[in-house]
Amino acid sequence: MQKHQTRRAVSFEVRLARQAARARAEAQTMPTGKDHDALIERARQVETAAELNAWLTSPGLKSPQYPPPER
Repeated sequence: MQKHQTRRAVSFEVRLARQAARARAEAQTMPTGKDHDALIERARQVETAAELNAWLTSPGLKSPQYPPPER
């Protein structure tokens, strides 16, 4: 079975940023309460995911070597 890979028109980073912005914008239109707080929390989670993704895909991050180099 062949798996087809497709490139998305919009990068993962951009999609995360848009999702966080949408959640924050929607929260601003709501009165303070559980739904408002849930949207703010969702925006924070998405922003954290974006930061983790940036860290994981950074060129400075090196994969571990096995076996570890001897000193």
